[in-house]
Amino acid sequence: MEWKLELVAVPVSDVDAAKTFYADKVGFVVDHDHRVSEEIRFVQLTPPGSACSIALGTGISDARPGSVRGLQLVVADITAAHAHLVERGVEVTEVQDFPWGRFVFFSDPDGNGWSVQQIVGG
Repeated sequence: MEWKLELVAVPVSDVDAAKTFYADKVGFVVDHDHRVSEEIRFVQLTPPGSACSIALGTGISDARPGSVRGLQLVVADITAAHAHLVERGVEVTEVQDFPWGRFVFFSDPDGNGWSVQQIVGG
């Protein structure tokens, strides 16, 4: 049996601001933006090439906005990823080298924390 992680809820305080950040700055693809009811709005965004998406919205999570840490993207070229984020206005760390990979780190407007990793070695 296969188990596929396909959607992760990211709690935000302002859905429109978060959607703009992830789509226009980070470069995620907007898959859906549906208002299901007055209490529920569901926005799904997917990083290019990813099988897993994130969900933003109202009425989809009771977690505190900005409380998610440890979300991780993996790229083939961390230098290019860093340049992409900087060019789009994302506040991102400089490239950091560790024995298990090269990383940059950023947060969304609410403080949800992301890392971007280039795996090195083998």
